[in-house]
Amino acid sequence: MPSLSALCGYPGAVIAVLTQPDRPAGRGRRITASPVKETALGLGVPVLQPRSLKTREAHTMLAGLDLDLLVVVAYGLILPQWVLELPRYGCINVHASLLPKYRGPAPIQWAVINGEKETGVCTQMMEKELDTGDLLLSVRESIKSDDTAGDLHDRLAVKGASLLIDTLKGLTDKTIQPVSQDHSLATYAPMLTKDDGLINWNKPAESLECFIRGVTPWPGAFTFLGDKRLKIFKSRSVKTEISEPPGTVLKGFPDELRIAAATGALAIEEIQGASGKRLSIRDFLRGHPILPGAVFG
Repeated sequence: MPSLSALCGYPGAVIAVLTQPDRPAGRGRRITASPVKETALGLGVPVLQPRSLKTREAHTMLAGLDLDLLVVVAYGLILPQWVLELPRYGCINVHASLLPKYRGPAPIQWAVINGEKETGVCTQMMEKELDTGDLLLSVRESIKSDDTAGDLHDRLAVKGASLLIDTLKGLTDKTIQPVSQDHSLATYAPMLTKDDGLINWNKPAESLECFIRGVTPWPGAFTFLGDKRLKIFKSRSVKTEISEPPGTVLKGFPDELRIAAATGALAIEEIQGASGKRLSIRDFLRGHPILPGAVFG
């Protein structure tokens, strides 16, 4: 949305917005427009929502736009070759990493999960393979010690919008020359699923803290205590010598919850039960005491 709003600062520059079809959302599963669609309509830009780009109808629709340039920001689908070849000057992608690191659909989450201290956002020319095209511009962004993937996403979205405008100006002025990626340095950031939020207590506490931040807000970190599913929003790694197996609740003060990891312990700070709301660990334990020796898994 920040990129779309920035582009619409140039009257007549955006002739259409292509976004995913409306889908069911919320507990009532009501058909809901995406925030991108709502933003576009609010800016007075026509919206196109083909269910697939592999149909004749989609080809006719896009070919009729007579495109100079196609800008892609978090579209979520791989573009067919005919789409890449359609605009006169090609297709530009805004990607939330410093390529060639973290190619793929979840670069922000994996940068946090892996404990990176820095990432960024870049613009690139698109080609058939995913995130392999020539680089245009990039900007770096530090990852804070308490950043969730959501926090980092919001900052990179704003920086990406600014970078996109700088890129278009540079291409127009011919002050930018595309640069090939060093493919030998490429790493991949695979898509996450709901099940990927499950906490593996057989990892070091520092890694688990990064993992929880990296999967927040989606898919969300969770664990089980018996048959009860608990969602973890915030935690803190603690360097301590332990002898208990990973996942074991350690002895501590009544208002804290420390869980043994492969090395060290993880102090849980914000948690949510299956049918409750997000609470501080102190408030949660008042109504749901968890005794030392209990095992999470």
